[in-house]
Amino acid sequence: MSVVAYIMVKANTGEADRLRDDVLSLDGVDDAHIVAGDVDIIAKITVDSPAHVKEIAADGIQGISGVEDTQTYIAMD
Repeated sequence: MSVVAYIMVKANTGEADRLRDDVLSLDGVDDAHIVAGDVDIIAKITVDSPAHVKEIAADGIQGISGVEDTQTYIAMD
């Protein structure tokens, strides 16, 4: 069974375009969009386990230079 999650990414000023491309290059990331609002990018991931969600969010996305903060939401349906 796959786990779907959405990761909200806050970027440093002027970094959203580059960060979207960096996020999209990570394994497990299905899509990433620059959005208006409290966050700058919303990424959708599909992986095999909740632990893999943490790996992508904490080790992958948060490790990219220019990422200010992330919030992760795991889909329940």
